[in-house]
Amino acid sequence: MKEGIHPDYHTIKVVMTDGSEYTTRSTWGKAGDTLNLDIDPKTHPAWTGGSQQLLDRGGRLSRFKNKFGAIGAAKEKK
Repeated sequence: MKEGIHPDYHTIKVVMTDGSEYTTRSTWGKAGDTLNLDIDPKTHPAWTGGSQQLLDRGGRLSRFKNKFGAIGAAKEKK
């Protein structure tokens, strides 16, 4: 690697929302800093699947077609 162009890669401590901790290497902060997570993969619905279901039956494409469907080239009738 070229000298002086890469960020400092050092060891930090990560504290999850449930209080569990682990040590990892990162470019975040300074060596020995502690990163306290507000959201983590153990608790966030994006990773756990969650108990709620999305009920968006009319998605973005169907809303776009409803709003702008009349605009554009009209089809020729034979």
